[in-house]
Amino acid sequence: MTLQDVISAIVPVDRVAMAAAQKKWDAVGKPLGSLGILEDMVVRMAGVFGTKDFSIEKKAVAIMCADNGVVAEGVSQSGQEVTAIVVENMAKRQSSVCKMARVAGAEIYPVDVGMANPVDHPGLVQRCVRRGGTRNFVKEPAMTRAETEQAILVGVESVRVLCDRGVRLIATGEMGIGNTTTSAAVLSVLLNRSPAEMTGRGAGLSNAGLERKIQAIETGIALHHPDPSDAVDVLSKVGGFDLAGLCGVFLGGALYHVPVLIDGLISAASALAAATLCPAAKDYMLASHLSGEPAGWPVLNALEVRPVIQAGMRLGEGTGAVAVMPILDMTMTVYDGNTFDDLNMEAYTPQS
Repeated sequence: MTLQDVISAIVPVDRVAMAAAQKKWDAVGKPLGSLGILEDMVVRMAGVFGTKDFSIEKKAVAIMCADNGVVAEGVSQSGQEVTAIVVENMAKRQSSVCKMARVAGAEIYPVDVGMANPVDHPGLVQRCVRRGGTRNFVKEPAMTRAETEQAILVGVESVRVLCDRGVRLIATGEMGIGNTTTSAAVLSVLLNRSPAEMTGRGAGLSNAGLERKIQAIETGIALHHPDPSDAVDVLSKVGGFDLAGLCGVFLGGALYHVPVLIDGLISAASALAAATLCPAAKDYMLASHLSGEPAGWPVLNALEVRPVIQAGMRLGEGTGAVAVMPILDMTMTVYDGNTFDDLNMEAYTPQS
C-alpha cells in the first residue's frame, strides 16, 4: 500500500453515530454537558467507531524512536546516545511511559524507525528506515522524500498490527534527542509562524542553546524552502523519522477507524502534518494535554482540539497521552451508566 492509497482510503467519521452518542449522553442521569471536553471526546470516538456503543478497554502506546542529525548544531542538552539508552529502557518496559502505561492498562509498542545506535532487544520493533538517523538539515535535507514516505508507512503499519490485536485506543509517543527542534521547524512552516515564536527550551536549554536552536531552524527553512502545502516535503526537509512515523500513526488511526491520542509537541506537530496530508484524518484525533512548549496552543488550535490536562508536562515518550487514558475509562463508566429513567429522575432540558 502506498501513502496515496492510504490517504485515498480514509473517509470522514460517522456523524450519525456521533449524534446518537450525544443523545445517549443527554439521557445519562446528570446535568447536561457536565463532563465537558470528556463528553465531546466520547462523541468523537463514537464517530470513529461508527456506533454509539463501544469499548476502549484494550489500549496501546505507539512510540516512534529515531535520531536527528541537527543535534550536531548544539540544539540539545544531550547527545544521540541518550536516545538509545531510553529506548533500551522502553524495550525492557522500564521507562517512565512504561510505568504509567502499566497503571493505565496499555500495551507498549516502541518502534525503531531511524535510530543512530541500534538497540537489540525483543521488546523493540525493528523498522529502521535509515541507520544513523536523519541528516543535519542545516546542511542538507533531513530525509529523502522516499525515506519520509517509508517512515510514514511504518506508522500506518504499526496501527494495523495493534488493531489486529484488538486495540481500540492508541496513544502516541516518541523518543529522539533533538526532536523538539524538528517539531518547531515543521510547525514554523505549517503554521506560517517564525521559529522564534515556535521554539522552546526542550529538555532544558540555556539561553545560548535556545539561540542556537532558533538559528538552526531559521537556516534550515531558508536553505530548503519547504512547501507548507506538502507535509511530506516539510517532513523530509526539516523533520525526522519519528515525526514521519507518528504522522503515519495518525493516518493509520483514520484508515483503521481507531481513535489516536495526541501527546505533546512532537506528537501534535506530526498530527498537523497528517491533517495537512488528509484533512479527514483530523476527526480521528483526540488531544490529551497542553505541551509546555511555546507552540502548544497554536498547534492544538490549528487541529481544533482541546486538551484534557494542563499541567505543564514535557516529559515526552507519550506520558501525557497515557495519563488521559484512565480519565477516559472513568468517563466511559458514566457514559454507560444510569439514565434518568433508571434513577426515576426527571431529565434535564436545555435552558435558553
